[in-house]
Amino acid sequence: MANATIHVDIVSAEGEIFAGEAEMVFVPAKEGELGITPRHAPLLTLIKAGEVRVKTAEGETSVYVGGGALEVQPRRVTILADTAMRAHDLDEAAALAAKQRAEEALAGAADKIDQAHALAELAQAAAQLKLLEKLRRTRG
Repeated sequence: MANATIHVDIVSAEGEIFAGEAEMVFVPAKEGELGITPRHAPLLTLIKAGEVRVKTAEGETSVYVGGGALEVQPRRVTILADTAMRAHDLDEAAALAAKQRAEEALAGAADKIDQAHALAELAQAAAQLKLLEKLRRTRG
């Protein structure tokens, strides 16, 4: 029982980011972080921009997702991400530039649609920067 695993697929429009067996998966759901283990109850929910952590027998893998959907079955977890990339592939300069552009767009937003779009971009940039800061702290 201690070695039970669950199959995890993380995909986006760009392609497959992760596929493999995991002991546990942590996902930033809209209502808070979820911890998913083998034989978890079925679940379908939206996810927000943030870090997905996949704990395997070899260690832990971090993946940035820009939002999307999560489906959990007793033996399978599927994450369909709007955008996704491995944490070590994140570009801090690009995230800072995106944050600045989103803040400028928010300041000049003429209607609610422009404002919502700018807020979504700002949330994604902030999530990327938060993950980069976490990685920097864990590396030393």
